[in-house]
Amino acid sequence: MTVGHVIPIATKHEIVNPVFADFIAGAGETYSRNGYDMVLSVVPDDQEAQAYRDLQSRGAVDGIIVHAPRLDDPRIALLHEVGLPFVVHGRATGTKDPYSWLDVNNRRAFLRATEFLLDLGHRRIALINGLEYMDFAIRRRTGYVDALAARGIPADPALMFSDEMTEGRGYRAAHQMLSRSDAPTAFLVSSMISAL
Repeated sequence: MTVGHVIPIATKHEIVNPVFADFIAGAGETYSRNGYDMVLSVVPDDQEAQAYRDLQSRGAVDGIIVHAPRLDDPRIALLHEVGLPFVVHGRATGTKDPYSWLDVNNRRAFLRATEFLLDLGHRRIALINGLEYMDFAIRRRTGYVDALAARGIPADPALMFSDEMTEGRGYRAAHQMLSRSDAPTAFLVSSMISAL
């Protein structure tokens, strides 16, 4: 009667992300309503695989929710191997094994947001994105680039930034881009925190 969440230290910034906090709060309410508990484990990066194995061998959880999926995410094969039921919060492009997931359509959201700004007349649109080994960030960049390409506007690498989604990094990226002689007239930002 327990669902686990394993968070490697390298992605612990996800814990302060309002979307992650909302997800955990909503999950916790749902678990509680249904008589389940939650185990939240923050582990060193090199011990993440062992954490999943330990949870399975101890019978500590009935299943896992995998967060922050990456391109070709190795955790999916590992969880299949150890026989631990799981669902992925997001999608892992390139993964060959079947898996269940829940996600928003990141590509379409950023395609539509870019189209909206293009419809308003903007042509120098900057992208402040998350880390692009993360699947959501790859999909968001794809939507942004596809919308520009559909209007015959080449994507300018000087207007695309990818990093952890923090206030400081968002500020530095925007400041750098706005200091250019050909500064952007609009921004697409992958996180409320970066936007602040």
